[in-house]
Amino acid sequence: MRFTLATVAAMAGAAIAAPQGDVTPGRFSCGAPEPSAEHIKVSHDFALQEAEAVVNSFKNLDARDGNVTAQAITYVDTYFHVVASSTSLSGGYLSDSALTAQLNALNAAYAPHSYQFVLKGTDKTVNANWATDSNGYELTMKKALRKGTYKALNVYFLKNMGSNLGYCYFPTSVTSGSTNFWRDGCTVLYTTVPGGSATNYNLGHTTTHEVGHWFGLYHTFQGGCTGAGDSVADTPAQASASSGCPVGRDSCPSQAGLDPIRNYMDYSYDTCYEEFTPGQKARIDSFWTSYRASCSAC
Repeated sequence: MRFTLATVAAMAGAAIAAPQGDVTPGRFSCGAPEPSAEHIKVSHDFALQEAEAVVNSFKNLDARDGNVTAQAITYVDTYFHVVASSTSLSGGYLSDSALTAQLNALNAAYAPHSYQFVLKGTDKTVNANWATDSNGYELTMKKALRKGTYKALNVYFLKNMGSNLGYCYFPTSVTSGSTNFWRDGCTVLYTTVPGGSATNYNLGHTTTHEVGHWFGLYHTFQGGCTGAGDSVADTPAQASASSGCPVGRDSCPSQAGLDPIRNYMDYSYDTCYEEFTPGQKARIDSFWTSYRASCSAC
């Protein structure tokens, strides 16, 4: 069964003209690494703990009115890094207003789940080598630009991402100064910000999707129609990624529920995206508490 949350309005910024030579993706493509067997086991263990917590929460409901105390907001320190090949828009040099619109879109998507992102800093770097992800300078770039602890979100907006719109790394056990620490964060194609020129993917939800990985969420189609899937109980099984906004799609007819095409962790158009589920919110809480908020040494 899929729980539908209220639709979150997209936050649009100033329009960005399509730069010369810009490649507009035909469909969403995420370059996040596949979760390891160890990471999947952690997610499975979290699922068992979360199911027990849900049962206990119903037991603890106020018998008089059934109300549950509202959860406090978790504020996430956030740093935006613009990495361009020149100081022109066509080189990937995003304006401050575009970055503000991106922050607003991110906060609108996560607000129903008690997470908000506080922009602590923005920097803009002109470096043609770093601005193209496939050039192989990811670690060099991040060692120079990354800020904050392991619970700080760093988003790198690049001029060229090849065939991907973005990628991000799952939370894991790290130590300060380790490769996993430096690589942490999300790398996103600059034309996907609100008002950008990436047709169908320009409301800022590529960043929303990638930050979902940063919080520990898998794609809704993880694992296909069999097994534990994405290890979240209230996201229906899905055989493969969606494209566009295929209302009524049911790629796993033998399993309960239609495909969660409006979920931020599918591959739908930005206009189709509307929700995370309560189960995904619980998973975010589990990873945040166990890996990011508790990482005192990093």
